[in-house]
Amino acid sequence: MNHRNVTPVSEFLLRGFSSNPEVEKLLLPFFLFIYLLTLLGNVTIILLIHADTQLLQTPMYFFLSHLAVADLAFASTVTPKVLENIISRKKTISYYGCLAQMFANIHIGNADSYLLASMAYDRYVAICCPLNYSTIMSRKRCLQLATASWTITMFHAILYTFLMSRVEFCDPGEIPHFYCDLYPILDISCSDSKVIDLVLLTEGVVEILGPFVLIIISYMFIFYTIIRIPSATGKRKAFSTCGSHICVVVMYFGGISFVYFKPNSNLAERQDTWAAMVYTMVNPMVNPFIYTLRNNEMKAALKRVIKKHFH
Repeated sequence: MNHRNVTPVSEFLLRGFSSNPEVEKLLLPFFLFIYLLTLLGNVTIILLIHADTQLLQTPMYFFLSHLAVADLAFASTVTPKVLENIISRKKTISYYGCLAQMFANIHIGNADSYLLASMAYDRYVAICCPLNYSTIMSRKRCLQLATASWTITMFHAILYTFLMSRVEFCDPGEIPHFYCDLYPILDISCSDSKVIDLVLLTEGVVEILGPFVLIIISYMFIFYTIIRIPSATGKRKAFSTCGSHICVVVMYFGGISFVYFKPNSNLAERQDTWAAMVYTMVNPMVNPFIYTLRNNEMKAALKRVIKKHFH
């Protein structure tokens, strides 16, 4: 909390990645390239899964389509504003625009973690309870898990947005980040943040760590089942169905851990900016490629869709 004079704030200054305009000129094509790849990869996955009935009826790809929507929305709440600020050099965002961006980031970012937990549960049922897979992972169950992923995190985001809307800020209202994130905004607050801090230490920790714990428990059962498979071929086949998901989980929660669970220092602050860039821009770009490059089912579905619509 900051104790300078309280000032009514209509907009914030976003510090961005560098105070050197020449450095940011070099970053512009890099960020634009990342965003275009993000759009291409995630839109392709969404359209492909919904165009192919076989994929859409498979729980893993049903959740993957939701994950692609989340990644696309997550990147779109951050990257276009970053590009605009680099081009205009104003580096500002309105007060209500900042609250809206924070709401979207909290909602979609946490929905990502719940969707990843749902996908881990799907892999657990597929490997540990294969005979009951179609019964447990019914269409109704998949819809329930997806709805819960989006709904629970929406109320979580509403809570934090409401609390932050009650916070007062200090001149000049400069956020030490490239987008409106919870902790950087609190850094320039002049209000007593005890209530928010308490919520962060209780509800916030449960919200973030809950899905992660569920993922860990799921994979403990998965690995225990796999090591009991007698054939090496069977082990490799079981592991191959989890590899992409494990990679995405490590990248996602690794980024969150580096950004939100770290010591407070100037060096850490600079490192957080680049870690947050990976978390908000790079992860949504690479996730589609992780799930598709070595995925024979996605390649087969693409051939079916092309054959159906262009032959």
